[in-house]
Amino acid sequence: MIPELFKYIKVNHYNAQTFRSDFIAGTAVAIVSLPLSMALAIASGASPEKGLITAIVAGFFISLLGGTRLQIGGPTGAFIIIVYDVIAKYGYDGLLLATFLAGILLIIAGYLKLGKIIEHVSHSVITGFTTGLAIVLVSSQVKDFFGLSIDSIPSHFVEKWIIFIYNFHSINFYSATIGFLSLFFIIAQRKYFSKLPGFLIVVILSSLFIYFFHVPVETIGSKYPDIGTDLFHPALPVWDLPLVIKVLPSAFTIAFLAAVESLLCAVITDRMTSYKHNTNQELVGQGIVNIASSIFGGVSATGALARTVTNIQAGAKTPIAGITHCLLILLFVLFGMSLTSYIPLACLSGILVMVAWNMSEAKHFIALLKDSKINYLIMLTTFFITIFVGVSESISVGLLLSFAAKKWLEPAKS
Repeated sequence: MIPELFKYIKVNHYNAQTFRSDFIAGTAVAIVSLPLSMALAIASGASPEKGLITAIVAGFFISLLGGTRLQIGGPTGAFIIIVYDVIAKYGYDGLLLATFLAGILLIIAGYLKLGKIIEHVSHSVITGFTTGLAIVLVSSQVKDFFGLSIDSIPSHFVEKWIIFIYNFHSINFYSATIGFLSLFFIIAQRKYFSKLPGFLIVVILSSLFIYFFHVPVETIGSKYPDIGTDLFHPALPVWDLPLVIKVLPSAFTIAFLAAVESLLCAVITDRMTSYKHNTNQELVGQGIVNIASSIFGGVSATGALARTVTNIQAGAKTPIAGITHCLLILLFVLFGMSLTSYIPLACLSGILVMVAWNMSEAKHFIALLKDSKINYLIMLTTFFITIFVGVSESISVGLLLSFAAKKWLEPAKS
């Protein structure tokens, strides 16, 4: 198995014109990735710089060692719930260990050539799971979006909404206004000015508003006063056998999510380009990505579809575009982190509501409701378990139902 970057270098001459295309594309991706990576990290229960570290490290290694030529790696919305859950239960050390173990599992899966099996996971399972995740993600943003005064939020979906309703009288109208305006701006930008970087624009405008008018809302600076002071201290995760046993189920979930999302992203990338991804090399690359992210203190990572599409549409030619995007974010982290202090959390919540909508696959969800009874039952079961029970459980049950349907029910139907 050979990474796509090395395949390209082996048979092509990399010239100034190709670099120009890659640099332009890498810049476009960095503009999208900067605000999104911080928002995803905060929603996951980590500090914003952890998202940027993940974008740098994961983006670099997936471009260097991945099996998809133009894929961009980094933190994604699919990981938010499982990462938040692991941090809440086992602390950040538990997340680093789970991510490291997930990396090992992905490398093993790649060398055992399990990629083709993962690519054939039922579409019903994936749709039910991602749509359920989208609803849970929106729920996780209610507090910051509306600026509610709540000390702690329970993890269970129903209990969470009871707390929201009970405390809705504490709404901060400045936060709610910023949240809605950010969301409406992004929707309008995508419809009428699709080439503009909507996420970055709302972050800049809302930050300037906070800076000049001193509006009383929670910002990155007020919630994370020490941001940017603890960067890039590579170290192996804490290895503790009882902790390994506790986080191992989460590691399997992270590995499965990383595999499915990266391979789905790879398939879509193939459709948009003339390239063909290497499934098992992609799994190995994602494994190395997550090991590296855990060593550098980041969060779990995989192929990021929206950033990959941006990369392709901006004219990327080689994985150097992905590496360029990492270097540009690194420059920002080294010299511009203080600028993030004025970013209101409500704005980032508005961005994540948009991310959730993109994740939800609403059209596919509705279409599957009209599909065969087997498919929509599998989808709905996975959907409701994701919302009301948990991510790991929904994946396990969804896969079992999907396997059972293929093994016994479909032949009987024919």
